[in-house]
Amino acid sequence: MDTLSAQVTSPTHHMAAALPPEAPLAMPVQDLHAAPNFEGRPRTPVTEPRTIALRRLAVVGSALLLTAFGAWRTHRVLDANGVTSLGLIMLVLFVALFIWIALAFTSSLAGFFSLVTRGGLGLGITRSGPLPTLQTRTALLLPTYNEPPHRVMAGLKAIYTSLQETGQGHAFDVFILSDTTNPDVWVEEEAAFLALREQTGGHNTIFYRRRHNNVERKAGNVGEWVRRFGGAYPQMVTLDADSVMSGDTLVRMAAAMEQHPGVGLIQTLPVIVGGTTLFARMQQFAGRVYGPIIAHGIAWWHGSEGNYWGHNAIIRTRAFAGQAGLPHVPGRPPFGGHILSHDFVEAALMRRGGWAIHMVPALDGSYEESPPSLTDVAIRDRRWCQGNLQHVKVLPTKGLHWVSRMHMLVGIGAYVTSPLWLIFLLTGILISLQAHFQRPEYFGDTKTLYPHWPHVDPVQAKYVFIGTMLVLLAPKMLAYIALLFDSVTRKGCGGAIRAALSMLVETFIGGLIAPIAMLIQTSGVVSILSGHDSGWNTQRRDDGGFPLMVVVKQYGKFTLFGLVLGCGAWVVSPSLFFWMTPVLLGLVFSIPLVALTSSRAAGLAFRKAGLLLVPEETNTPDVLRKTEAAVQAEDTPPLPTDALRGLRADAGLLAAHVAMLPPARKPGEPINPDRLVGLVKVTEAHTLAAAEKALTPKEKAAVLGCQEGLEAIMKLPQ
Repeated sequence: MDTLSAQVTSPTHHMAAALPPEAPLAMPVQDLHAAPNFEGRPRTPVTEPRTIALRRLAVVGSALLLTAFGAWRTHRVLDANGVTSLGLIMLVLFVALFIWIALAFTSSLAGFFSLVTRGGLGLGITRSGPLPTLQTRTALLLPTYNEPPHRVMAGLKAIYTSLQETGQGHAFDVFILSDTTNPDVWVEEEAAFLALREQTGGHNTIFYRRRHNNVERKAGNVGEWVRRFGGAYPQMVTLDADSVMSGDTLVRMAAAMEQHPGVGLIQTLPVIVGGTTLFARMQQFAGRVYGPIIAHGIAWWHGSEGNYWGHNAIIRTRAFAGQAGLPHVPGRPPFGGHILSHDFVEAALMRRGGWAIHMVPALDGSYEESPPSLTDVAIRDRRWCQGNLQHVKVLPTKGLHWVSRMHMLVGIGAYVTSPLWLIFLLTGILISLQAHFQRPEYFGDTKTLYPHWPHVDPVQAKYVFIGTMLVLLAPKMLAYIALLFDSVTRKGCGGAIRAALSMLVETFIGGLIAPIAMLIQTSGVVSILSGHDSGWNTQRRDDGGFPLMVVVKQYGKFTLFGLVLGCGAWVVSPSLFFWMTPVLLGLVFSIPLVALTSSRAAGLAFRKAGLLLVPEETNTPDVLRKTEAAVQAEDTPPLPTDALRGLRADAGLLAAHVAMLPPARKPGEPINPDRLVGLVKVTEAHTLAAAEKALTPKEKAAVLGCQEGLEAIMKLPQ
């Protein structure tokens, strides 16, 4: 105890507090069955576009008409002389599936109109010109969960430096909100936080807090900050661990919040950057070229009933605290418990309370990264799938705007459509099988001059297929036309020809990956419906490579399914087999396809060839250059890789660690079993190495979270 006390109280270890004084803000849990409290706000926000009803009629009405037309044509394909059970099932599935792509098509038409007319901003926000002067303070919140601390702090350093260069950095404070459970990463975070303060001089504006009981995941993390510190900040900006935003963009967003007191949230369109694997570069290219068409479209007809994607958005703290306290939904996981996909629900609840939710897709300076492989997307999607399906229990909430309910339905449909596509595909095979083996009835009970010729009309089928493909690919074609009008984007993508070739590459490989993704999402939906919780896994961001045998083990079942499906189709009809070739190729070659797209070498080869380029890498924005420089900086002090040895070796880090510990447990408070067992193990260990070997990660974190444990660790010999 004497050694620890001396290190903690030594004059050489005086430092700014890790957290500012608390400014509590009440954040009551919302009752989803009670009417919302508007607190005097109008039901329709004043920032709602006046033509919003016509916009929605044009987009949604056209999608419904297009779906009805497609259903009529499909009915003509299946049986010109009657309705069969399988035909009826296939028609219902077609309608359920086609409405999603029809809505994407009509929304992309709106997005094309908005994009070429330079829309997509609003709220008085400008992309250039003098910066407005801020009158209030904004908090930047970066929740992190077992992420590489050096990369997280590099992004924050770039954001902080960019803000200082605007001359209005004084209006922003940065909060690193850790939910990290790995004790080694925890101590590494603390060291990186101290180094960031030293490098930037932000001792009084950069703060760090680790939750020792990380309930309710990210929503609980942000909610805990609001309840403790939200009263001091009229606005907060939510970030992800891979988020980067320019200071210019942050100042313009904060000014818009100041000028429009009825706006509760402004969501930017984060541009995907930093991709190195082929898969990440495809995602990056698609997001950069097709993303604006989609985002401008939904912003055009969503109006003040926009959505929230959980990061790279600015939120009015009072609106969030007053309306977005999430209740637990009834039942057990995976459908019950705390709400996983919290962002959609938080936006819906704020809008329910009369706050406007806007998207500004034309505002530059907002960036994020992509998962490096299909496998990493599958891990993330498993969690998102559970969260989106959970929204079934939120849909009946009293007072929700119909557009907010539609956001949730679209989110549910994003995953439910995968098993529906699989059923649609299998139903088509059964119809072909029925036509191949079933004896047709040429004459029914009614006497007729001519026989009934039951058939699937191949000409009509061709028209439906071509029409569906046109509707499906139209957003990409519109995006390319818009790109031709935008000289900066066109040059940044390597010119018109290289951009067109890149689109062909992305469409071809993406088309092969689609059936694999369909089966992955289908298995996820089935797993969730059978009661399996998704858990909470750390997201890989840097490398997509996996050993070949791991890929074989994970994707061999898709190859086998593709072979069985192909053999069945060939037995039924060679024409059916060739009709299904795009689906079969993706499944049969799933192993080499996943291995190729997960390869960094393949991604860099495409970049060297000038394909899948985006403007952010051909003309890198300043804040991204700052991020890369911070990641590559050689003057950054090395971070400890082991918590116990790192604390013993650095007295300053130890002092900071002790200062950031939670208050000691008081009699009657819950007992932490991991702490008790860990303290016993450390006490019985004769050396530090023995303690390291004996402690589990949970016990190690618990021991490092109390002074008794630190004292025992400091006394151990090497």
